[in-house]
Amino acid sequence: MRFVFAAYNCSSDFDNPVKWLQRISAYVGIFESLAKEQEVISIEQIDYEGEYFQNGVQYQFRKFSKTQKYFPMQLHLIIRKLRPDVVFIQGLHNPFQLLQLHLFSNARVIVQHHAEKPFSGIKKKLQRLAGKYVDAYLFSSHEMGMDWVKKGNIVSAEKIHEVMELSSVFSLSDKHCARLKTEVTGTPVFLWVGRLNENKDPLTVVKTFVKFADEKPSAKLYMIYQTEELLHEVKNIIRETNMQASVILIGKVEHKELLHWYNSADFIVSGSYYEGSGTAICEGMSCGCIPVVTNIFSFRTMTGNGSCGFLFSPGNENELLSVMRKAYQTDMIIMRKKVLDFFHENLSFDAIATRISQVALSV
Repeated sequence: MRFVFAAYNCSSDFDNPVKWLQRISAYVGIFESLAKEQEVISIEQIDYEGEYFQNGVQYQFRKFSKTQKYFPMQLHLIIRKLRPDVVFIQGLHNPFQLLQLHLFSNARVIVQHHAEKPFSGIKKKLQRLAGKYVDAYLFSSHEMGMDWVKKGNIVSAEKIHEVMELSSVFSLSDKHCARLKTEVTGTPVFLWVGRLNENKDPLTVVKTFVKFADEKPSAKLYMIYQTEELLHEVKNIIRETNMQASVILIGKVEHKELLHWYNSADFIVSGSYYEGSGTAICEGMSCGCIPVVTNIFSFRTMTGNGSCGFLFSPGNENELLSVMRKAYQTDMIIMRKKVLDFFHENLSFDAIATRISQVALSV
């Protein structure tokens, strides 16, 4: 089959195809795995025009005018010319454009959810209408997809398929070597990777970890973050509890360096109220980190409903403290193996590509 991947957004701040593909490596790996068995073409919109080939995938880089954002005729003409068997559209927030795609291509259409939330009003009606021309919707969690059905934005539950949206370029390495690079110490080590915003809820995680560290003084929490919305509040908790030696604020880290941090940690922790999937959790699991995460749609799926991780209700400090205690008592060698096995079978690039092929053949 010939797959053509496309999206309706442009990243004009990139003008180098190699750097762009590095930027979206969590998705590129899916293309490359799929290309082992299928023909894969990806249309990318950055400030560059030309073709680029990498690991069996043909990338067509295109620059379109601003009007193409809402009336993407040029993109749709390119898709029609490529004569795909499957058009794979990234994102659910462009129903008006999807309706136009129908006029240019009779290929099967698969749409991948990327953390978008259901529209309301007239845009909701457009999402419902566009669904007539969509053969399959991919969500990281089937429950999340069914939530769109219950809210009426997607009409057919039969079109919902559970397929992870991204994976990890990282893998397990020697923990001792990793810790020499990161200078991480502690037993056990919890790692936070994510923004310090209200949705990620670092305050619940830090408040709870402080209590846990009172019981287990050797425990450490390292925090890596790209934005600092709640940094002041986090620092206040650490200062007021005199936990500067137990909660270590790292700040920004280059993405490639995260490999060493994930391999230095025992647990990857998240307090999120909502995630489309969970990039940091996926990356951590690929390196053997045991998830301690909120009991939300995506994380339930990513942990096999808690079979290879620990779940707690968002914002619930008592539950998180109980979970941290339980995690501390678990056989980490056995649980780490469960995590790695689950990742390779369900969350890896090859696993995702296999599922996409299966869905494409079924519609």
